[in-house]
Amino acid sequence: MYVKICGLSEPEHVAAAVEAGADAIGFVMTRSSRRVTPERAAELAAPVPAHVLTVGVFRGEDPDTVRAAALTSGVRAVQLHGRHPHGDFTALKDLGLTLIRAVDAEADLRCGAYDEDLLLVDAPHAGSGRPWDWAAIRGRPSGRWLLAGGLTPTNVTEAIAAAGPWGVDVSSGVETSPGVKDPTLIRAFLKTVRRLG
Repeated sequence: MYVKICGLSEPEHVAAAVEAGADAIGFVMTRSSRRVTPERAAELAAPVPAHVLTVGVFRGEDPDTVRAAALTSGVRAVQLHGRHPHGDFTALKDLGLTLIRAVDAEADLRCGAYDEDLLLVDAPHAGSGRPWDWAAIRGRPSGRWLLAGGLTPTNVTEAIAAAGPWGVDVSSGVETSPGVKDPTLIRAFLKTVRRLG
């Protein structure tokens, strides 16, 4: 099971995620309580080993803005959240980075439909941290897709059983307050998922 820990903003939390075995870590470079500048993302991403995907998360920014931030930060992937048109993904393809399309359950749930490499299916109210009807999308997404939205160390087993994803993404579910990650919760989340095989 692929695991992405998103919304990291402190070196110790990046280290905790990497040491606990995260496959990907996300840096939010858009409007959010978890926002970091591209320069800060570059500092945070620098010590991350090559086998861990570093992801720049954007929502609504135009491709030129995303391109500049991705190049400054040195991330290895770009996640476009929300209803970005197909052309936004096409415009970024030449960067050679992994492209992630993050949408709600009402969107096209075929991974690759917009030339993306990974699909992330989020709650109707992204970033709310509230659980949603994970079972409602079971069997609908195709390809390599991650389940997000309201996941925590205590409910991720249930969510995986309900939705059947290829991977999972967590942000607020490993925080003590908005934007403040907890290394203990990060480790607990990864340990729980890894126990599932």
